[in-house]
Amino acid sequence: MAAKTGTTGSMQVDTDLVRELAAMLNDTGLSEIAVEDGERKIRVSRNMTAVSAPMMAAPVAPPAAAPASAPAATAPSAPAISANAMKSPMVGTAYLAPEPDAPPFVSVGQQVKAGDTVLIIEAMKVMNPIVAAISGTVTEILVESGQPVEFDQPLLVIA
Repeated sequence: MAAKTGTTGSMQVDTDLVRELAAMLNDTGLSEIAVEDGERKIRVSRNMTAVSAPMMAAPVAPPAAAPASAPAATAPSAPAISANAMKSPMVGTAYLAPEPDAPPFVSVGQQVKAGDTVLIIEAMKVMNPIVAAISGTVTEILVESGQPVEFDQPLLVIA
């Protein structure tokens, strides 16, 4: 049933609910689950070291892509894009403008300086500004606004 915790004794913890949430984590394979009931918030998470294993598996995918780059006709263009491309530092949703009705941060042919915001990636309801690492001209925009992006995915090219 409910158990009191804390020094003031004002917080009621429903241990049955916590156990149910923990069981849901195991059943679904999720790493974290949170629920809110009025002002009461409960968050249950499991050891995050298990999450690092799938992240280690991500680098294994590029060698699988190596046979796809074997044809000589497509090989020169793909590395040229990725060599100069700004890559996503995280998984999320890319937005090219600060608001839906606003003009985009950058467009093809535009000059940018190192540190200029070129797009935003939303991850876990947080808007993360992505800034130009170098000064130059935007030659290609490789994503569309509202598109999901993966870690290390090319976003745009600055030359």
